[in-house]
Amino acid sequence: MLVSKQRKVPLRKCVVTGEMLPKKEMVRIVRSKEGEVSVDATGKKPGRGAYIRKTEEAVQLAKQKNTLGHQLGSKIPDEIYDEVVLLIRRESLL
Repeated sequence: MLVSKQRKVPLRKCVVTGEMLPKKEMVRIVRSKEGEVSVDATGKKPGRGAYIRKTEEAVQLAKQKNTLGHQLGSKIPDEIYDEVVLLIRRESLL
C-alpha cells in the first residue's frame, strides 16, 4: 500500500492582516540585536522577525499603522517599505 507523505507547509502570521499563510507567501522583516532593521529575503537572518503578506496593500497598511514598528520595537525607515514593495514587484514579474 502506497501512502504519499504530505509535506508540512510552514505557516506564519501576517502582522498586518492577521492571516496565517505559507511562509513562501510572506516577506520577513528583521531587527538585529544592534537594532538594525532589514528585509530578510532568505528568511534565515538572526534577530526578531515579523512577517508581512506579499502584497503592496499590506505594505501600505503596515506603513500607515506602523505595525512593524510596534512588532519589532523600533523605528522602521521608509527605505525598508520601499525595498519590500520592490521585492514584491520583482517577484510578480517572474
